[in-house]
Amino acid sequence: MYSLTTHDIRVTVKPVYLEEQSSPEDGQYVWAYQVRIENLGEETVRLRNRYWSITDAHGRTQEVRGPGVVGEQPLLRPGDSFEYTSGCPLPTPSGVMVGSYEMEASNGERFEVAIPAFSLDSPHQRVSLN
Repeated sequence: MYSLTTHDIRVTVKPVYLEEQSSPEDGQYVWAYQVRIENLGEETVRLRNRYWSITDAHGRTQEVRGPGVVGEQPLLRPGDSFEYTSGCPLPTPSGVMVGSYEMEASNGERFEVAIPAFSLDSPHQRVSLN
């Protein structure tokens, strides 16, 4: 599990390799990642936008931007949390994801909340020590 707190918003991510949806012989590896967003502050905020940078084992990076998460722009009052699960396919047996959420405070101010970098590891990757 990976966790990071920015501006009193804690983001925790748990990636899970999906063996049944992956096809290593076809170069397709699939992960689900569970995200929990917690408002530890005293101000109500809304998640407006997401940004992801996804890098595969060959160093190829793709960026994903868009409104909200899983079709929602959740409102988080002090003490609230929001959880969702999404997925990521890669053509390699490992990779890394990192990103951020754009949040909006009740006064209209917008700010970035960091999503911790997390590794996508499958049992099909060759382990090497650096």
